[in-house]
Amino acid sequence: MAALVECRCILRARGPVLTFCRYKYKKKWAATIPKISCTKMALQNFDMNYSVQFGEQWPSIRIALLSEMKYGALVNNFAETEKVMQELEHLNAKDFIFESHRKIQNSVPDASVDSQEERKSAELLDAPRRHVPVERSSGGETAAQEQTFDSNLLYNTSNIKCYTFAKGDISRFAPARPDITGMLSYYLMDAASVMPVLALGVRPGDAVLDICAAPGGKTLALLQTQMCCYLAANDISASRTLRLQRVLHSYIPENFCNSDSIRITSWDGRRIGEVESNRFDKVLVDVPCTTDRHSLMEEDNNIFHKLRTKERQMFPLLQVELLVSGIRSVKPGGSVVYCTCSLSQLQNECVVERAAEVVATDHDIHVELEDLGHFRELYSNTFRFQSTCRVGELILPHLTANFGPMYFCKLSRVN
Repeated sequence: MAALVECRCILRARGPVLTFCRYKYKKKWAATIPKISCTKMALQNFDMNYSVQFGEQWPSIRIALLSEMKYGALVNNFAETEKVMQELEHLNAKDFIFESHRKIQNSVPDASVDSQEERKSAELLDAPRRHVPVERSSGGETAAQEQTFDSNLLYNTSNIKCYTFAKGDISRFAPARPDITGMLSYYLMDAASVMPVLALGVRPGDAVLDICAAPGGKTLALLQTQMCCYLAANDISASRTLRLQRVLHSYIPENFCNSDSIRITSWDGRRIGEVESNRFDKVLVDVPCTTDRHSLMEEDNNIFHKLRTKERQMFPLLQVELLVSGIRSVKPGGSVVYCTCSLSQLQNECVVERAAEVVATDHDIHVELEDLGHFRELYSNTFRFQSTCRVGELILPHLTANFGPMYFCKLSRVN
């Protein structure tokens, strides 16, 4: 009788057949099959694409992406700067930008910046261009070429102070605390995110546009240069714009935030090139991308969610449109820096090349690619650079220097 209770009679054309319940398949049971997570979907996608793009480098990059990211501490120049710097140096952290400037002094005998105090000297703002001979190989031959370092660019951006721990040091910074004025002393961010701001080379009196500004790290770095006579920070998302405002109010004095020199908007960045063409001296185009590290570590707001597949596939088109808008909004002779936190060539080099074609054919605007190769030499002690990037520069994650990924490329508008 017990066996009969465990059986179910299923009528078929040739008569009754007994089938045990434990052997019967029910479609509704399929709903209990574990679903693949967004992070696992991202990893599968990256394994398929990046293993081809990077070859033997991919395993080490993969391990770094799946490990805890290393942070940098961007010092707030509107707080008690000297006190903050002393506290960070007491932790054995170093200002990697200042250390890189020291590297320039070793290469250029007539430059003289030997201390934190001297680098603030206004005389350095008038320093001439310096020519440093470098060795490069071309077609199997080694040739000496001259690489021009614009010392104005380097020393103007030296107002930015970003502290990091040495390669291999996995120490962590404590959360920032408000000083006596109520301003937070430093901003924790991926130190590689400072590189696009340094590449932009803001000069005194520049009008600057940050076309996709939220959450605000690069915007804050732009303000730390103390060179912008006018800064327009834009983001299409109203909620992200509110987050940007909260960041700025935590680090910038209220009278400065509310002044006419800063404007925060929530426009579609693709339309800014039409509305404000030829207006800005410098434009930062930090576009939405697959945010590779976030996609591998966080389920929340993950671009690899199945409902966001189309959005992810449309990224290259959106990125081209935003870069074209940025190029149209900059003045002739001005500069645009394009950047992502992705390793993908489709979102990096291909976007830059396509945008240059579009502005030339559709808007009769010509741009020139600026060589940022000296960044690899300057900041090699802090970051690991991809040596074969055909357009722009790419910082690769590595266990000993787990920053990035960060791609950045600089374009100058000719006409």
